[in-house]
Amino acid sequence: MFAKAFRVKSNTAIKGSDRRKLRADVTTAFPTLGTDQVSELVPGKEELNIVKLYAYKGDAVTVYVSGGNPILFELEKNLYPTVYTLWSYPDLLPTFTTWPLVLEKLVGGADLMLPGLVMPPAGLPQVQKGDLCAISLVGNRAPVAIGVAAMSTAEMLTSGLKGRGFSVLHTYQDHLWRSGNKSSPPSIAPLALDSADLSEEKGSVQVDSTLQGDMRHMILEGEEENGEAHQACEEKSLSEAPEDTSTGGLNQDSTDSKTLQEQMDELLQQCFLHALKCRVKKADLPLLTSTFLGSHMFSCCPEGRQLDIKKSSYKKLSKFLQQMQQEQIIQVKELSKGVESIVAVDWKHPRITSFVIPEPSPTSQTIQEGSREQPYHPPDIKPLYCVPASMTLLFQESGHKKGSFLEGSEVRTIIINYAKKNDLVDADNKNLVKLDPILCDCILEKNEQHTVMKLPWDSLLTRCLEKLQPAYQVTFPGQEPIVKKGKICPIDITLAQRASNKKVTVVRNLEAYGLDPYSVAAILQQRCQASTTVTSAPGAKDSLQVQIQGNQVHHLGWLLLEEYQLPRKHIQGLEKAPKPGKKK
Repeated sequence: MFAKAFRVKSNTAIKGSDRRKLRADVTTAFPTLGTDQVSELVPGKEELNIVKLYAYKGDAVTVYVSGGNPILFELEKNLYPTVYTLWSYPDLLPTFTTWPLVLEKLVGGADLMLPGLVMPPAGLPQVQKGDLCAISLVGNRAPVAIGVAAMSTAEMLTSGLKGRGFSVLHTYQDHLWRSGNKSSPPSIAPLALDSADLSEEKGSVQVDSTLQGDMRHMILEGEEENGEAHQACEEKSLSEAPEDTSTGGLNQDSTDSKTLQEQMDELLQQCFLHALKCRVKKADLPLLTSTFLGSHMFSCCPEGRQLDIKKSSYKKLSKFLQQMQQEQIIQVKELSKGVESIVAVDWKHPRITSFVIPEPSPTSQTIQEGSREQPYHPPDIKPLYCVPASMTLLFQESGHKKGSFLEGSEVRTIIINYAKKNDLVDADNKNLVKLDPILCDCILEKNEQHTVMKLPWDSLLTRCLEKLQPAYQVTFPGQEPIVKKGKICPIDITLAQRASNKKVTVVRNLEAYGLDPYSVAAILQQRCQASTTVTSAPGAKDSLQVQIQGNQVHHLGWLLLEEYQLPRKHIQGLEKAPKPGKKK
């Protein structure tokens, strides 16, 4: 379900009543959890968010996020735990075991086929068809996936362990897991095993070449039976698996020795120094601290990582910047009440001069929405003109008819050729064109047809273009041009006042420029540190609008102009950005 990127619709803090309801739903869905465990999973006062999203196949999913990690998700009124939750409560669901080699297929979207199961000494757990189950790897009881049993245990044994065993919903390393802190599974010893058995069990993970070949056969056989599973184009052995896709938590990254808070502190300092060294110029000062974070620091965050100040030891941007001021790297002042700005930067400070800019990855221009992972290139937008019925006679000699689309240069050439072909250029003044009956009918007003006999070239061409209908052509990279009548609507940015007297920024018409409103909302939510929603645009069929809490026009402008490289003429409302020293 989360093998590919999803689209975030909204992300809001949970209400007290919804928190109580969620706690009751968890108790009902997972009766083995005690009261204390339910309170631990769904805390009473800690931050808990409700994220509504659409999976890549269109399923509407509600995700509950606590401490930055997704802990539960709801699909069709059924509640499911994530792997983050199962690592804290490994006995929450009946658990089946498979080989590490299979995990790669599950992450890619394949279901778990019965030939890939490992038969434990005590036999398979007893489940019924439709039961929710966990899937772990040999040698580690920490679940790496959850799925729904496609048949009962008795039916599995009767089938000789052939066929589809589990419809997989969520896995370690999928996009739902990536939306959290991306930690690896903990190492949890299998139940009822002494040290000798455990050593033997762990040893079995190092599959010999013959067994690996058998496993490939079983996986591929399962993929053939699973119509939705992708075809495997290349098989990799365990020894060939990349370091960043370690399975079962047996191979952990070297950074795991540091706490998540320490890692976030390092990332915060890296983005800070990178932004000062490469993005901020003296002419930008004074610079709102919120703008510095949203428009400069976030864009310096390495691909695949997410900058979250709340997970650092500083907790707040102001506290971090105070520390940087104490180190005399920057100077921060409150230019107006409650609004801080960076007013000076010491670009000769050793920490800035010695900072080495990380090499960008080949996909560093990729749009990240926790959601969309494909390069964005602005479309080529070309104004065109459409021949109306009233102008048909003028253009038919050149082979064009009503409804033909022409560029401005083509119109100019056609008019010049028409005038020369019909000997309409004034013999005494080459800058004037005599008007024949066709030109009179096409470009003159009724009250001019008996008084205007000649026109200068520039006036003739201008009048002709004004009489043609406007149109435009949009060409996205690698796609066929799209031609439409009328003028392309600009991306429209407005500010609105809500009943609570709070401002919201509203942006419309993103789709016309190939931008996904859900992806833009997800990016702005992170950069602005504000809630975002995507709703239907009033009065526009099949069009969506993004709403962001507060005046976020500056962040929008930076995203559209600097990162997406859209021409300014196609964006209206940028002048509504807050002026330096004013509250949003």
